[in-house]
Amino acid sequence: MKNHVLRPLWVAIAFVALILLVRYVIVPKDFGVQGESFTFNYYRASNVQEWKDFPVSYLGKDVCVECHEEKGTLLESSPHAIIQCENCHGPGKDHPETENPETMIIDRSRLQCLRCHADLHYTDTSRAEIPGIDPNEHNVDSECVECHDSHNPDLEDM
Repeated sequence: MKNHVLRPLWVAIAFVALILLVRYVIVPKDFGVQGESFTFNYYRASNVQEWKDFPVSYLGKDVCVECHEEKGTLLESSPHAIIQCENCHGPGKDHPETENPETMIIDRSRLQCLRCHADLHYTDTSRAEIPGIDPNEHNVDSECVECHDSHNPDLEDM
């Protein structure tokens, strides 16, 4: 073979060898297929205990309803029943056991509601389970909570 063919071939082989060497040095020895869990079953086996030791931030709706039963009852009969409380109220870690925070910060802004309810014009909205609004047309100068109860948006406050 001619040199103009062999030189690029050797460069390509050296490049692949370098990639394999770097991968061998960087990727942990216990990374690989570890069983039926995690995404695509690839993970670092020694990382499982690290995640188990990681403090939980989100507690779930059942913990919230223990103290806020009236809101839970209202929520169960609404279209928002499938949504966890902490999606809107933030993580409940350390609340209320240490009363930190003593009261959860409630984001009543229009942007909070538009996270789910903004009409995405590039999708087929006729099959949408979450009704979308055009934020530039629908009650532009007011917050959603002025007309809608966030725990049951079908019931109007006004």
